[in-house]
Amino acid sequence: MRADNSILIRAPLAEIYELAAAVERWPAFLPHYRYVRVREVRGHARLLEMAARRDWIPVWWLALQECQPEVPEIRFRHVGGITTGMDVAWRFAPGPEGVWVSIHHNLNLGWPIVGRPIADCIVGPLFVEYIATQTLARIKLLAESRSVTTPGDAG
Repeated sequence: MRADNSILIRAPLAEIYELAAAVERWPAFLPHYRYVRVREVRGHARLLEMAARRDWIPVWWLALQECQPEVPEIRFRHVGGITTGMDVAWRFAPGPEGVWVSIHHNLNLGWPIVGRPIADCIVGPLFVEYIATQTLARIKLLAESRSVTTPGDAG
């Protein structure tokens, strides 16, 4: 399962990156997140316990987060929960009209016979893409309301 979500945000890259990287604060401003707990710091990575909801359905996973502001990129590797093994990359591409923020998910459920159909038909479109779309829309709203910028200020 591959899922790609992106959105144009008209705000400075630093503000957008800060909102995206501070996952422990997401439940305070992303209503679909139930909690995010930092369980361990491993060098430049953090082990996170994350829980959200897709409408009324609760979801939960463990992920290693590594922030690379110099790239700029934020990477997650799911290490617990139904999405174990999923790689996630947040990428930020500043341009004249704002910053394109994209989230790329790659999941290969290693379950014999049913893994791929479940990932491609259920986990991806009904959960991963839905939650990513909600997350990007809310970060856009917050970043754009925090700063009044002109297109040249977006980088």
